[in-house]
Amino acid sequence: MRQWESKTLGDQGYSAIEILRRFYGDSVFINSSEEISGIPASWPGYDLTIGSTGEKVRQLQNQLNTISKGYPLIPKIAADGIYGEDTANAVKTFQKVFNLPQTGIVDYPTWYRISDIYVGVSRIAELS
Repeated sequence: MRQWESKTLGDQGYSAIEILRRFYGDSVFINSSEEISGIPASWPGYDLTIGSTGEKVRQLQNQLNTISKGYPLIPKIAADGIYGEDTANAVKTFQKVFNLPQTGIVDYPTWYRISDIYVGVSRIAELS
C-alpha cells in the first residue's frame, strides 16, 4: 500500500476497508475482538497527584501493587481510586527504585515507566 495514495483516497471519502480492498482485493475484511484485558491504558494526559481520583488512579494503584510483588520495597496500597499519601509514597519509592525524580507525582515519564515495568512483571507481553 502506498502511503500518499491511501491518503488521497481517504481525502476522496473512501472508507478504511475500501482503501484496503483497493490495494489487497475484495477478500479483505475487518474483524473485531473482545478488549484485551491487562494491557495498560495510555497516560491520562495530566499528572496524577494527591487529590486525583478515578479509574486512572485505580489502574495506577493496581499496577503498583503488581509491581510490588517483584520489587518489595514498593509498598502495597489500597486500590480505591483515590490518590492519597499512601499512593504518593508508593510512587516516590517506585521513582527511587527506577531512578526517576522522586516527586510522588505521576507525570508522563513515571506513567510510562510504571506501565513498562508492569508489563514485564505481569508477563502479559509473553505468548503462552
